[in-house]
Amino acid sequence: MDAPRIAHTVPFPLPVKKGDTVYWCACGLSQTQPYCDGSHKGTGFTPVPYTATRDRIVFFCGCKHSSKGMICDGSHSKIVDSE
Repeated sequence: MDAPRIAHTVPFPLPVKKGDTVYWCACGLSQTQPYCDGSHKGTGFTPVPYTATRDRIVFFCGCKHSSKGMICDGSHSKIVDSE
């Protein structure tokens, strides 16, 4: 698998609690988006850990093309516009 699958064309705004660690799905195959469920096995992709430094809402990337990795940078708007 050379490129991640586009899981969603908008970000996932999700609450995180200070000190909690979640694992963001980098391959786009997880059924528990945006979190990893192990579907990446054999793809060459690995989940990316995110540890919250404070309670907040994080906009996790759903298109898997953000230049900021797991954090949405608006790249999904370019993907939607090109389809």
